Amino acid sequence: MRDIKITEHAANHLRHARRILVIGCSGGGTSTLSRKIATALDLPYHPMDREVFWLAGWVQRPRAEQREIISQIVEAEAWLMDGTNPSSFDLRLPRTDLVIWVRLPRWRCLIGVYRRAAKFVGKHRPEMADGCVEKRPNREFLSYIWNFERRFAPMIIHEIEKHGPTVPVITLKSHGEMAQLLDLAGLPH
Repeated sequence: MRDIKITEHAANHLRHARRILVIGCSGGGTSTLSRKIATALDLPYHPMDREVFWLAGWVQRPRAEQREIISQIVEAEAWLMDGTNPSSFDLRLPRTDLVIWVRLPRWRCLIGVYRRAAKFVGKHRPEMADGCVEKRPNREFLSYIWNFERRFAPMIIHEIEKHGPTVPVITLKSHGEMAQLLDLAGLPH
């Protein structure tokens, strides 16, 4: 995995990337960051929760359909895809110019999820499929966030090394680092 520090070099990668994958734990701000970057760089924005994973009423789309949709998205010359799902890295990483991995501490992700819930419970979030009304975080979801780094980070690293060993990865560990990257790249935030 080619992890690059937040420097002018990383900002240059961001400014010139045409196919960007933004990954990270729920509540970490990946969707907000993705929208900002996609808008600033004029890239088509593809939130996986809305376009790939979910159908109305929180029904998960069949895996074969998910993979077909992802295959179509990544064939384009320009895109920004927001969503972790390491099981589809084999499709996404070979076509990715840059990975931005948001790795905020779990307490920060939990705060983000509760803030999102306070704003959207009972309403539709823009990143979600139509008919998927935001619910209060349940124990299973909170456990997923609490254990994300321990359970999923090793798998993410393995899949990046397997399917995109030469793809640069910018790791962001705070909202301040997100702002720093956008500043260095000359992008609004």
